[in-house]
Amino acid sequence: MDPSADLTSRFLQLACGNWITQMLHVAAELAIADHLAAAGPDGLTAEELAGRCAADGESLFRLLRGLASLGLFAETGPRRFVLTPLAELLRSDHPGSQRQFMRMLGGEHYDAWADLLHSVRSGESAFRHHFGEPVFAWYGHNPERGAIFDGAMTDFSRVETEALLATWDFSASSHLIDVGGGRGALLQALLRHHGHLRGTLFDQPAVVAPVAVPPELEGRFTIAAGDFFAGVPAGGDTYLLKHILHDWGNEACLTILGHIRAGLAPGGRLLILEQVIPPGNDPAPGKLLDLNMLVMTEGGRERTPAAYTQLLERAGLRLVAIHPTPSPVAVVEAAAA
Repeated sequence: MDPSADLTSRFLQLACGNWITQMLHVAAELAIADHLAAAGPDGLTAEELAGRCAADGESLFRLLRGLASLGLFAETGPRRFVLTPLAELLRSDHPGSQRQFMRMLGGEHYDAWADLLHSVRSGESAFRHHFGEPVFAWYGHNPERGAIFDGAMTDFSRVETEALLATWDFSASSHLIDVGGGRGALLQALLRHHGHLRGTLFDQPAVVAPVAVPPELEGRFTIAAGDFFAGVPAGGDTYLLKHILHDWGNEACLTILGHIRAGLAPGGRLLILEQVIPPGNDPAPGKLLDLNMLVMTEGGRERTPAAYTQLLERAGLRLVAIHPTPSPVAVVEAAAA
């Protein structure tokens, strides 16, 4: 066998990855997994599915056949498809659902990645180049896509929440402030797991406006609105930044970290949840996510341990330790210098 044939096959599998992204995106947009789940174990034919999700039967069959070849869905009879364990992740109601993440990834993220060459040549955001404004401003002007982004972040966070609970002991904490905590899913999970803990959710007014205090967390879960570039709530003995610093360049991060340093209670800790880039050539999700930050943000990036050490020192903090978790994120533990 020609060794180059295997290399070519591997290369083409990588080169055509964008096809698979769009296949998954369309399946998520059409809610195919939801329709199959509702239909029961016998599944549906491509034509029956097409009637439920407003698609062309023959084209949908070709999509499902392609996805089935990748382990997503299975054809159990002529043109009849059922869910597989992998396809379950596209269900809206699955505890590990990635449906909203795929709706986001195949939408504006996909369009922005088409301008990766611009980012590599210029160092500028491909998203801004493509859409004419920074990504978070664009989401503000396109609330329907912003809602999908919020849902995608919730999807993405489920595994990370479990990883944080398995890694970090909050028994020494009393007041946790989640800076840029979105709709509060992570903070609420932490408070439910640790009955002694009080928590403050802090994010922009439009983000936290729909958040209600769950009855079982009354008196322990509070909501504060603001801009972390202007300041953060003071007095927490533990501050949490999950996937915040990777959105921004160093100077912007120093502003955020400076506010946290000023508000941190004596002896307190800052926990940074990010993918930390390891040395060497081994695969690491953070190396690819770093490119996504180049494409999508204004100077955002994933960082190495050395980069975190330098950044924290400039902010009057010190790196205490980097704690791996069962997920791709690590807990970067920092304290006042």
